[in-house]
Amino acid sequence: MIQSVNPATGKPLSTYDSHSAEEVDAALAAAVAAQAQWREKPLAERVELLRELAAVLRAGKAEYARLITEEMGKPLAEAEAEIEKCALNCVHYAEHAAEYLAERPVLAEASVVAEPLGVVLAVMPWNYPFWQFFRFAAPALAAGNGAILKHATNVPGCALAIEDVFRKASAPAGLVRALLVDVGEVAKLIADDRIAAVTLTGSTRVGALVASQAGAALKKQVLELGGSDPFVVLADADVPAAAETAVRARFLNNGQSCVNAKRFIVDEAVADEFAEAFTAAVERLRVGDPAEAGTTVGPLAREDLRDGLDEQVRRTVAAGGVLRTGGEPVAGPGYFYAPTVLDRVKPGMAAFDEETFGPVAAIVRVSGDDEALALANDTEFGLGAAVWTRSSERAQRFAKGLQAGAVFVNSMVASDPRLPFGGIKKSGYGRELGADGIREFVNVKTVWFGGTR
Repeated sequence: MIQSVNPATGKPLSTYDSHSAEEVDAALAAAVAAQAQWREKPLAERVELLRELAAVLRAGKAEYARLITEEMGKPLAEAEAEIEKCALNCVHYAEHAAEYLAERPVLAEASVVAEPLGVVLAVMPWNYPFWQFFRFAAPALAAGNGAILKHATNVPGCALAIEDVFRKASAPAGLVRALLVDVGEVAKLIADDRIAAVTLTGSTRVGALVASQAGAALKKQVLELGGSDPFVVLADADVPAAAETAVRARFLNNGQSCVNAKRFIVDEAVADEFAEAFTAAVERLRVGDPAEAGTTVGPLAREDLRDGLDEQVRRTVAAGGVLRTGGEPVAGPGYFYAPTVLDRVKPGMAAFDEETFGPVAAIVRVSGDDEALALANDTEFGLGAAVWTRSSERAQRFAKGLQAGAVFVNSMVASDPRLPFGGIKKSGYGRELGADGIREFVNVKTVWFGGTR
């Protein structure tokens, strides 16, 4: 049995029967059979499914967004935006898959072609329950693969709704299936010969476990893991603009995103101005029922996540961090945490060294560009990074020097279907989105034509 809980109230939503071993076996068999036929379909037919998926998502946007908000707590407007982004991603690959997958002549006698790997296991998290799957699925399906979804156990309704989207879009029966199984079943799925590859978005700890299991089975993996993204504000930055953007960069999705900015590394020359403007804006955020219009910060997804975040804040303050605002759970039902700003955070403190997954921001004061770059890179993570400066020379230095899968100058880090997305170091490996994303789950095959052309 799997039960969903509304994090805004702490009360149960629905209970679902887990899939039995026999049902899992049947789903894998059906996925393999469907994918064997799907890979032979003309690309034009495969991408037409993506257009149909986009239409279904848009038609059901209100329903799907409400389900997201009920199961994991993000503000309803953000949930609606998530569904629209899924639709845009489907349309993008419908329009560009032919270009991305095109045969590449290399020599007069040889070409390189891209062929699907088979059925891919997608182990997905709760924080963007629709987007994380469609980010992978749209390019994977366009390339001719099938998919088995093992979703986070606190969003079972979203998992089944995703499967229903494919059913409504007239996808081949069995090509995409959601399995409601315990996390302990993942290793069996990975080891099953019917699974060709694995993609996971989640924590570094779980990523390392899945990587070891997939590696033992010699199966391709794409891992998008944790992050402690730096948001660097240099002495010549547009501080009001940086502070305004920083609030959205940190508190979007209730602060529960791998690419949320988490460490705000600010030159001492502008640190007071930034901290005051940022804190004032954070205090204007509206915490409350995520289903109500005007709410900007909802609850954390689970009680244990809220408790763990509070413990990180307390350890940071005990180590010398300065609490400017927030710093405690919100009284009442649900798993709410007050939007929090910690100032004068330094290496060795929890809010600097660890990923803080929730509405907590850490301001780190530095003396000059060299220290800013050094502390930005002083992390085991390497997902995204932002730098604010009016100098093109400084921007180029940080764009080159920041150790991350993406660097955004005078903007917040975000994913875009046109651009590759992924990390380095303990933020994982492989890429999603863009041309690189569609090529992750293909066999890049060399074909030599000796004496036949």
